[in-house]
Amino acid sequence: MKKIVWFILSVYWLGLLACTDKGEYIEESGSVFHTLYHIKYQSAKLLTEEIDKELQDFNLSLNPFNPNSIIAKVNNNEPVEVDDWFADVFNKAQEIAARTDGIFDATGAPLFNLWGFGFSKMDSVTPQIVDSIRAFVGYKRIRLEGKSIVKDDPRIMLNFSAIAKGYACDVIARLLEREGVANYMVEIGGEIAIKGVNQNGVCWRTGINKPEDDLDGVNKSIEEVVQPCRQCGIATSGDYRNFYEKDGKRYAHTIDPRTGYPAGQNILSATVVAENCMIADGYATAFMASGSEKAIELAESIPEIDYYLVYLDEQGKHQIACSKGMRAYLPNRKALDILENP
Repeated sequence: MKKIVWFILSVYWLGLLACTDKGEYIEESGSVFHTLYHIKYQSAKLLTEEIDKELQDFNLSLNPFNPNSIIAKVNNNEPVEVDDWFADVFNKAQEIAARTDGIFDATGAPLFNLWGFGFSKMDSVTPQIVDSIRAFVGYKRIRLEGKSIVKDDPRIMLNFSAIAKGYACDVIARLLEREGVANYMVEIGGEIAIKGVNQNGVCWRTGINKPEDDLDGVNKSIEEVVQPCRQCGIATSGDYRNFYEKDGKRYAHTIDPRTGYPAGQNILSATVVAENCMIADGYATAFMASGSEKAIELAESIPEIDYYLVYLDEQGKHQIACSKGMRAYLPNRKALDILENP
């Protein structure tokens, strides 16, 4: 009997030591790619330097605002070999573009710039300018051959802003895992990668903001809470924080590359949960430009993602649509109540 008790106590203390060895929960925050990041992770050592270096290296690959980055050199037609990060993002962007019939298209960069939502800005917008730019926009006009980007037209430019922040979350998540971190939440500009549990031993949860006009980013009202309880990426796209008004008309940042104009669809926000944040980020953007009917049809055809959409019906009332898988991630079950009791 004494041996059994001793064995049980030994296992108990070993378990406590194992938990202690994992370290305390650490919080990191800062700015990158003209946005803020917040990282929480459990570790026996501080990883600030490693995180900073990874973000700076990433910046030199995929930040179009940095003239020394790979993507800037690609856009300027300078000879450059792309790195693995660039290749990963490019290939996924092309895949999502094909799957959405061009609603998502990273070659729309000149159009994003034209409407004031890219890395440069033109002075005016006319139908003639839009048509002239559309002549060299299209994901089928560019490809990756080995380590080189090949363009059908030298005027083609890339902007991965609709997918790169999500991928940056994945990159930092991989770094943390290489360092032996089992519990973390990485948030960059609202996109999130999670694994394990928080400091209270509870699955990570994040809020979906109410889609209300909020240019200053001060609105913290929560539409819904998402708690997947699995390793995944979560991304939300919405036009309520990135728009401007000119001559009494509102222009939002979601541009449809196929038309060259702001999408102007009825979706207010789109949240996607996927195996990684890059995938979630890309599809959340695509859904915003699709409109609710097309977005739901498209989302239901992609089994590897779950979605939560807030949109306006024909009477201008807020409505919710979400996948069956997403309903299991909603601890407050607000969406489920609305869907079952409209």
